[in-house]
Amino acid sequence: MPLLLRVTHTHPDWAQHRFPFSVPAIEHLDALDMDAPVVCFVGENGSGKSTLLEAIAIAANLPSAGSVDLARRDPTLHEQSVLARALKLAWRLRTNRGLFLRAEDFFGFQLLLKRERAEFEQTLEQMEVDYADRSAYAKTLAMGPLKASMADMDRRYGADPDARSHGEAFLNFFQQRLVPKGLFLLDEPEAALSPQRQLALLAMIFDLVAEGAQFVIATHSPILLAFPNARIYSFDEAPIRAVAWDETEHVRLTRDFLANPERYLRNLRG
Repeated sequence: MPLLLRVTHTHPDWAQHRFPFSVPAIEHLDALDMDAPVVCFVGENGSGKSTLLEAIAIAANLPSAGSVDLARRDPTLHEQSVLARALKLAWRLRTNRGLFLRAEDFFGFQLLLKRERAEFEQTLEQMEVDYADRSAYAKTLAMGPLKASMADMDRRYGADPDARSHGEAFLNFFQQRLVPKGLFLLDEPEAALSPQRQLALLAMIFDLVAEGAQFVIATHSPILLAFPNARIYSFDEAPIRAVAWDETEHVRLTRDFLANPERYLRNLRG
């Protein structure tokens, strides 16, 4: 059963004629029914799908990939925070479980892990020098907590983040955060995933939906859009409208290109 049922735009007077309220899809938005286990936002870059997804994440008070307070600590989401104040969320079951994930947040998180591990290793090396003349017991007391933290990091994310492909690391990262009855907002997760990995993500979504979770996904991927009975909203025209999978421009263009790539390539070459 879906957790989030409806998103309503209250159109406050102070919001007129400013970004992101001036984006046509958002300017003409009154309400979106979200009462489906999987809801997809689709549209061209700049159509407003990611902006609305980010604002919903802030309004729902969801943590980001790195457990950052989206509204207070992410300066890239200032305008979306303003939009969030104009949104009203209707719930079947109010939850703070789940997360908001942008592909760029994941890549940033990977860099953060590498930095933290390098700092741990540097500190341990220095402690080995500082405690060279101390007993083994003293070393264990001093270095044990740090080694335990490193072991926990290795267990959760792997000892060497570079040993995994981006797709493998992304799926592992996401799997570590799967919780039943959670709300998961994903912004273009296919950026980190091959088609095969996108199918693996779909399998995870199937499993989690069966445990009462809900997903809202902004995506360009025909594979992710194909989740059975997903509610798909197109942002390419205002107002936002519900469309069938095979009506989306992404699916039509991909299908036509694969059926006759030579024709498209010939036109591109002029």
